[in-house]
Amino acid sequence: MTTRPSPADEQPRDAQPKAQEGPFIRFVGAAVKIAQGFSVTFRQIFRKDVTKDYPTVIPPLPPRAHVGRHLLNRHENGLEKCIGCELCAWACPADAIYVEGADNTEEDRVSPGERYAKVYQINYLRCIMCGLCVEACPTRALTLTNNYELSFESREDAILVKEQLLRPPPPLGTAPGTEQGKSKVALGMRDGGTGRRG
Repeated sequence: MTTRPSPADEQPRDAQPKAQEGPFIRFVGAAVKIAQGFSVTFRQIFRKDVTKDYPTVIPPLPPRAHVGRHLLNRHENGLEKCIGCELCAWACPADAIYVEGADNTEEDRVSPGERYAKVYQINYLRCIMCGLCVEACPTRALTLTNNYELSFESREDAILVKEQLLRPPPPLGTAPGTEQGKSKVALGMRDGGTGRRG
């Protein structure tokens, strides 16, 4: 009875023993790999720096850019589009939106539907600007604007309420601290970028 050789004993026919690499060959191979890894860094070293005078010069955004603060919209007759369905709050992965709905009455009609948003808040310390709330809104009441200046001086200022969200955002360049930023940029230009006077 013949026995088959074990898989460990079998070797591929084209397998040949590798020649031993010397220390110089290993050093050159390692140097080539390091150079490949640093190739992006080396290319960036010789490029000209791109410096933007942001608070002083605000670059225009594309007309369809929606990367900033939310806006609650109204109908042409002044009624609010938000019907207080809370779908935006349910869709928000960061739990940044709080909506409390209430029923409309004939004496005090806020929206054309049966309900309206009595309380509407967005916490911009939690908001990740994913836009899922806009996608979830059935009445297009909530949209994103192109005002990306969301700097606040306190934690309370970062929670925008319904009255603030119904107003269009202020123009770019008017956020809190912008004047301080402009003065620092001007100071840096005067002193050659060192930040010291005289």
